[in-house]
Amino acid sequence: MAEVKVKQESADPVDIENRIKELCQQFPHGITDQVIQNDMPHVEPQQRAMAINRLLSMGQLDLLRNSNGLLYRLKDAQVASKMKGSDNQEKLVYQVIEDAGNKGIWSRDIRYKSNLPLTEINKILKNLESKKLIKAVKSVAASKKKVYMLYNLQPDRSVTGGAWYSDQDFESEFVEVLNQQCFKFLQSKAEAARDSKQSPMVQRNSSFASSHEVWKYICELGISKVELSMEDIETILNTLIYDGKVEMTIIAAKEGTVGSVDGQMKLYRGVNPIIQPTGLVKTPCGVCPVFDDCHPGGEISPSNCIYMTEWLEF
Repeated sequence: MAEVKVKQESADPVDIENRIKELCQQFPHGITDQVIQNDMPHVEPQQRAMAINRLLSMGQLDLLRNSNGLLYRLKDAQVASKMKGSDNQEKLVYQVIEDAGNKGIWSRDIRYKSNLPLTEINKILKNLESKKLIKAVKSVAASKKKVYMLYNLQPDRSVTGGAWYSDQDFESEFVEVLNQQCFKFLQSKAEAARDSKQSPMVQRNSSFASSHEVWKYICELGISKVELSMEDIETILNTLIYDGKVEMTIIAAKEGTVGSVDGQMKLYRGVNPIIQPTGLVKTPCGVCPVFDDCHPGGEISPSNCIYMTEWLEF
């Protein structure tokens, strides 16, 4: 019996284009050609390619590349209107900056990825900044260098330094105040537990506080001009752990419990040192990593030790 071939009906090009845009709206990060093919199996490859090329030529789609191959993503209408009339070089630089995300990218790296002359890149960057499509942000990693990112993005903590930096300067006083207030809260919690006159185990358990409780206390104090996250507070609590003032334990928690992450919750409590450190430990010699190599007349000696000099002056 001869094989019967069913001729596929030709789909309306406008309908194909509209369906591709609908798929891009469903998947904002982009879609592959396979996604389009699976959604519209009746459409012939030639029709599919023509619809994609038409959307790209009209500036309604962005063509991206990742580890899985090519991606098609719906272009922002506002960006598309601002990029209207831009040449291919300007579009290329914009694409490179967009790919960098909220960590930004240095002009040197833009030059490397775009293979354009530095003078041309600087001209394009100024033009994109004037259109408010990109912005320059100073990085705490290199104060004299600027990274570029899309105008509407919030810079990553690795760029701004997070809550601990202001205009690329480390806020040591602010960190010290947070240190004191976090420790004060945990101390008061421990004192309240001791005054409860309950069994030692109950006292110990009730002396712990979650990072969410400490975060809430700090927020209610209103001592921070910037919005602090629980991660910020846990960073402060970690410094107290390193100082031997606080200890931490991790317990299992029900899913959805405030302050829990992946079914676990971190608990903290203030502790007092069992014995006070001796006077020798407080001197530079007590913690010096080259103590064994130090001797009078040597390259490392007490007479030319800068740490001892600073400690004596203090």
